[in-house]
Amino acid sequence: MDKRSKIALYIIGAVIVFMMIAEITKPKALNWQDSFSAADKIPLGCYVIFNELDTFSEDDVLVSKNTIYEYLKTEEFSQPKSLIFINNHINFGREESKTLLKFVEDGNTVFISSIYFYGNVLDTLNVSVQRQYTNIYKKEGDNKFTSPSLQANNRRFKDVIENSFFESIDTLKTTVLGTLTTQNEDDIGETHPNFVKVDYGENNGQFILHTNPFAFTNYHLLNDKEDYAATVLSYLPKQQIIWDNNYKSGRKVITSPLRYILNNTALKWAFYISMFGLILFVVFRGKRTQRIIPVIKKLDNATVDFTRTIGELYYQHGDFTNIIEKKIQYFLDFVRTNYYLETNQFNSGFIDKLAAKSSNSKEDTKALVDYLVFLKSKKQHTEQELIELNKKIEHFKRT
Repeated sequence: MDKRSKIALYIIGAVIVFMMIAEITKPKALNWQDSFSAADKIPLGCYVIFNELDTFSEDDVLVSKNTIYEYLKTEEFSQPKSLIFINNHINFGREESKTLLKFVEDGNTVFISSIYFYGNVLDTLNVSVQRQYTNIYKKEGDNKFTSPSLQANNRRFKDVIENSFFESIDTLKTTVLGTLTTQNEDDIGETHPNFVKVDYGENNGQFILHTNPFAFTNYHLLNDKEDYAATVLSYLPKQQIIWDNNYKSGRKVITSPLRYILNNTALKWAFYISMFGLILFVVFRGKRTQRIIPVIKKLDNATVDFTRTIGELYYQHGDFTNIIEKKIQYFLDFVRTNYYLETNQFNSGFIDKLAAKSSNSKEDTKALVDYLVFLKSKKQHTEQELIELNKKIEHFKRT
């Protein structure tokens, strides 16, 4: 590699390293997705409010990770509880609504803060929600409390907000605790309820409904809105809190097949037994099976290949004299080894003995020996003489 190529490679390597460092060290973009999850520290998560709930109750905060139907059906409470739902939208099905209404009817409290929530619960409470679809995230809104003693905790939400309010309520059972004031297109202030309490049942059960869930996110709690959120939650009775972590836009759901198997008792044990059986099979099968016997290849006869290579080398160079000399030497060695005859003199006695021991006719044997004498007397040989010698020797050996 020349000097110029090395310099080019060094430059390319330096650029790649620089790009990797820039990618690693660059600041991560903020995640502005709606989450409302207790585990998320992103702007629209609820990590801060969840960790501050201990100040609203003397007991530990309980967490519901399943649907409210599943959770309340498996739990029994001897004391009243406060159940908190915070998300940008909430929808309860028929069975969930029945379970939730029964929970409140038993003297418990349900707090729901959502931009838009619907289902049988709101129908039962005769409450409907209206959402403002103009200037979403931009329209400023004054969130105020109706109590004169709480006016210092009113706050104006200027950004990261979606405004919604209660379009209609049952005035006989509903108490307005707070309002939302926004400016319409004619720059006239419009005020609507956005924080209400609805009594339900004969055991002091109640629904506390709120339409500004963004007030409880990390973004607003860390930007001078913590007093407003704390005042809203102060309307909860002093009792143990249940935090819902299921009805969340940022709920992390693992949809792998293994999760489904492990969540089902029968499938989980079938999976464990199968894995245990597979391990036992591998262990005992490995001990009882003989090792594979390696195949050993028979050694090749390198002498034949070597001789053929040398012969082809002589033939390609046209050295027919050398080849004829070698063939004569090998033939005479063959005669001495197999027929035990001296090859010093090619007289009539030698011809008679060779013909008798090799089972060849005397004429053929004499012709071969005479041809050997003829070739030995020459200094230079041709290709045709080599071919003729080879034919005579092959014919002699085949007899």
